[in-house]
Amino acid sequence: MDQLRRKRIAVVGVSDDPDKYGHRIFRDMLKAGYPVEAVNPKGGSVLGRRRYRNLGEITPKPDMVIAVVPPEATEKVLEECRLLGIGELWLQPGSGSPEVQEKAEKYGIRTVSACFMAEKGIW
Repeated sequence: MDQLRRKRIAVVGVSDDPDKYGHRIFRDMLKAGYPVEAVNPKGGSVLGRRRYRNLGEITPKPDMVIAVVPPEATEKVLEECRLLGIGELWLQPGSGSPEVQEKAEKYGIRTVSACFMAEKGIW
C-alpha cells in the first residue's frame, strides 16, 4: 500500500472552479482514496467537504501539504508549515521558487518539486 495513503494531506489552493488545478487535484485525490483536506482563505466548502481557511484550522494537523498557489502564496504556506511542524511540502509546477526552496531547507522541511498527480500515477 502507498505510504502516502496513511498520511493526512492538505491541498492549499482548492478553488470552486472545476477547471482550476487546485480543484482538480483535490477532486481526483478524493476519488483515488487519499485522506485529503482542502484549504483556501475563502473557506466554505467544495465537493461537499469543508474547505479550511488555513492549515492551522485542520485537526489533527496535516503530515504533508501540496501547494497549488503562486510562489508568493507558497512562501506563506511554508511559514505555516514551519509554525505547525509540518515536515513535507509538495510544490506543484509553478508554485515554487528559489526562495521557497532555500527557506524550506533552512527550516528542515522536505520539499518535492513535481506534480503529485503525475508522480503518483493518478493522472
